[in-house]
Amino acid sequence: MKTVDFFGFPVTRMIVGDNPVNGHSYIPDYISGVEMNDWYTHDRIVEMFFNAENAGFNTILPLASPKTMDAMREYYKKGGTMRAIFQPYPRTPIEENIQQMLEFDPLAIYHQGTTTDYLVETDQTDILRGNLEAIKKTGLPVGLSSHVPETILMAEDQNFGIDFYMACLYNSRRNRRGQQSGFITGATKSDLIFYPEDRFLMYDVVKKIQKPCIVYKILAGGQVLYGKKPEEYCGVVKKYVKEAFDNIKPCDLTCIGVFQRDTDQVKQNAEIVSQLLGA
Repeated sequence: MKTVDFFGFPVTRMIVGDNPVNGHSYIPDYISGVEMNDWYTHDRIVEMFFNAENAGFNTILPLASPKTMDAMREYYKKGGTMRAIFQPYPRTPIEENIQQMLEFDPLAIYHQGTTTDYLVETDQTDILRGNLEAIKKTGLPVGLSSHVPETILMAEDQNFGIDFYMACLYNSRRNRRGQQSGFITGATKSDLIFYPEDRFLMYDVVKKIQKPCIVYKILAGGQVLYGKKPEEYCGVVKKYVKEAFDNIKPCDLTCIGVFQRDTDQVKQNAEIVSQLLGA
């Protein structure tokens, strides 16, 4: 797959996300978070990492959860080569979690999106800035994730010292303002509806920001497949991946989480990106 320079490392234009690994489902009518979490055993996570590497991906976007990090240890022990851009695990104190991430020599670390939005919504930007400073002390590029276009613009306008942004194409905070991450509250994603008009509001922000952006939720967590037949899935995925590349800067990247139970999604996604951008 095509790559772009990401702070000195050639990262593939699409990165593998791991929301399904940790039981984050946005399509509970099709597959529940419990199903995803249970299916992604330790061995299957390691297998997924190698499948992704073999398909041409060279970067993953893992949550620094015990489950994911345990699988990463085995993946690297067995010769895996993909690099990581980490997000913190909200259940672990951030300073402790950062030290855990450094074991894997990551390319960068970014501030977890729901935590970002919660701190902004509850007027705790001092804590947000403190968390960002803790990441900066590593010497790695520092990212900020958000589901809210205005939050990214605020961080840039107020000079939060961000090197790159993680930009969610759908605003999941519409009916969750002031709520913490589901990893803390235990809340499911069953009430989350993604609105199509959101994505172009975020694309506009991505174009305004000169710094690299990684756009995610390209497929609305799978909700773009609602009402479609299985034989239509590949075409729908290709449509939205193309839309993403048509609306981001040449230095920007994309990310899609994968659930490998029924389809080799990493292979499918790699083929789509190669078709759209060339090898």
